[in-house]
Amino acid sequence: MAESQTLTIDGTEYNPGDLSDAAKQQLANLRVCDQEIQRLQQQLAIAQTARGAYANALKAELPDTTTH
Repeated sequence: MAESQTLTIDGTEYNPGDLSDAAKQQLANLRVCDQEIQRLQQQLAIAQTARGAYANALKAELPDTTTH
């Protein structure tokens, strides 16, 4: 038999099945926000990696200033 999941908020455990419909909707909203934050963090990591590659490519294209 599977254990029922509980939800812990501010140190208090709740059974999701006992929540009101409004509370369940807010929980769903929080989950969507968490997923969006994770997606945006992944996008940021991609952009930071690309920025580093572009910076390295730029450095390779700059004239050598050590041969004066």
